[in-house]
Amino acid sequence: MSEEVVVLNFWPSMFGARVIMALEEKEIKFEYKEEDVFGDKTKLLLQSNPVHEKIPVLIHNGKPVCESNIILEYIDEVWKNDKIPRLLPSDPYEKAKCRFWADLIDKKVFDAGRRTWTKKGKEREEAKREFIDTLKLLETELGEKVYFGGNETVSVVDLVLISYYPWFHTWETIGCFSLEDHIPKLMDWVRRCLARPAISKSLPDRLKILGRVSQIIKVHEFFYGY
Repeated sequence: MSEEVVVLNFWPSMFGARVIMALEEKEIKFEYKEEDVFGDKTKLLLQSNPVHEKIPVLIHNGKPVCESNIILEYIDEVWKNDKIPRLLPSDPYEKAKCRFWADLIDKKVFDAGRRTWTKKGKEREEAKREFIDTLKLLETELGEKVYFGGNETVSVVDLVLISYYPWFHTWETIGCFSLEDHIPKLMDWVRRCLARPAISKSLPDRLKILGRVSQIIKVHEFFYGY
């Protein structure tokens, strides 16, 4: 019996990218549908996520699943394959640790990274420090492992963190800093992740993101003068 898998996403979204990477890692075929989250939202999106009206949404045989990290767990539970390692460990404690780090990434990296380009002066410098300190903490957690999931497989933590990578270039460029100077081992991890086809082909173009953010800043400065 064939399965219908649809992903509703907005191309720069780190939250949507992780869903696509998970499907690619699991070798699941899916249909991609782009949403304009700042324009007119489609009827399908509004019907699929009536509470938040946000992407990403995974629609599996007509049933919508919302919130990116919940979708990752759903994908891992539904598509089990002995040949493909799980994204979450079976051990309850190790699984809880994965959820902890994924949650920390979304709370700390997202907020600090966003403030490196939406703020100026002391607030921007504070955001840069927070961002780099969080990544240093994650570098320590990675230790000598190849991936956060171990030496052979990526985990939910890997997918959540690498989904922010296309935005690193924007935050470094606008914030005037280099992550290679602060977290060289974590940047090695980035390169190992990008060597995986399921990851590299699923991430948005980092230069395209920088261009979009630069345009947003120009428009904001034109209207508000700062």
